[in-house]
Amino acid sequence: MSKLRVSNFTISLDGYGAGPDQSTENPLGVGGEELHDWFVGTRTFRETHGMEGGEQDSIDDKFARGGFDNIGAWIMGRNMFGPVRGPWPDESWRGWWGDDPPFHGAVFVLTHHPRAPLPMDGGTTFHFVDNGIESALDRAFEAAEGKDVLVGGGASTIQQYLRAGLIDEMHLAIVPKLLGSGERLFENVGTGLFEDYECADFVASQSALHARLVRRG
Repeated sequence: MSKLRVSNFTISLDGYGAGPDQSTENPLGVGGEELHDWFVGTRTFRETHGMEGGEQDSIDDKFARGGFDNIGAWIMGRNMFGPVRGPWPDESWRGWWGDDPPFHGAVFVLTHHPRAPLPMDGGTTFHFVDNGIESALDRAFEAAEGKDVLVGGGASTIQQYLRAGLIDEMHLAIVPKLLGSGERLFENVGTGLFEDYECADFVASQSALHARLVRRG
């Protein structure tokens, strides 16, 4: 059965998934890029971005690679797609990832403002969904053709799916950094939510503590 998953989502020790003041200079907010040091050094990350080298078969690489297994479509928030706010002034912004994004499939971007689908090199097409998270999920499951759907982020998008009780599994990488402000992952999700999940994996590398939470039952 297809699942809705969160994978390779990194948070700081104080629970932030991104720093404050996102901009073109700081795509993940001030200090946010440093959260992903554990990830960018892996063989999996480098392969998905067309590069060679990287750690192979380490704890970090095994979790990174597992995060992409059986993924057929993606969902992301508009903040993850880019820094543009409000109505789209034009279609010049095409994402952070260049002409060949690392998704290689259908990506559904949550937004309040319509925009035509954006096909990219390598098989990625960004679809802009302006009628809610359930609509985006239905379209993503259809596009995934029996595979899982990955909620890439950011924190507010994951929170929406958590509050709706729709996420089946989460892999979080907790890194030894403090941000102090930004977007905290488990804010405004309610205390009862955590009774629905149990920790299936809890493994530490030198760079991150990997926790995999799965829905009970």
